[in-house]
Amino acid sequence: MFRLNEITFYREELRDLALAWLALGIAFTFFLTPTGFAREFIAGALDYSAFGQTFVLSMITVGTGFLLHELAHKIVAIRFGQVAAFRADYGMLAFAIALGLAGFLFAAPGAVYHRGRITVRENGLVAVAGPVTNLVLAVVFFLPFLVTTGFPAEIARMGVLVNLFLAAFNMVPFGPLDGNTVKEWSFGVFAVVIGVSGLALAGFLLLF
Repeated sequence: MFRLNEITFYREELRDLALAWLALGIAFTFFLTPTGFAREFIAGALDYSAFGQTFVLSMITVGTGFLLHELAHKIVAIRFGQVAAFRADYGMLAFAIALGLAGFLFAAPGAVYHRGRITVRENGLVAVAGPVTNLVLAVVFFLPFLVTTGFPAEIARMGVLVNLFLAAFNMVPFGPLDGNTVKEWSFGVFAVVIGVSGLALAGFLLLF
């Protein structure tokens, strides 16, 4: 068990966070390998330097976007008196890696589960904390994107895209995604967050 201020992280939770971060980084690296990792590896033509750079890029962008999204859920839940912890879905992590090898990308790495008495408003704030964190990270990555070049600029650009996508995707009001919970609490907050996320993502893709 590891304790940071008032936030407790359990050994199993730290393991799950680390493995989910690593699995997502691997899946995204496979997805970004232009002509396919498996084909290049079998043919002995894999550029290990480029592959290593892509892995670093994936861990920094997808990894931090995922990790801080989940930690935001946990921290806000704890602030409302909940017992909260992240649990990885190992089946979905393996599926994400397999899809990455096949040239597709889909990931549902797990979720923060919390229990205790909680109001609809508090539950909505727990849910919206993740997408809002991704929007903040998109701004953080956007600033160096404007002033850097080369590989650092590519990291920054991917950081913006990944975090805007995570914010917009998680605000979709479907199934277990954050958007459903936020919409049940406040349609206004839901509309603002999904609107900002979607418009920012579309605008960045069009301009950059």
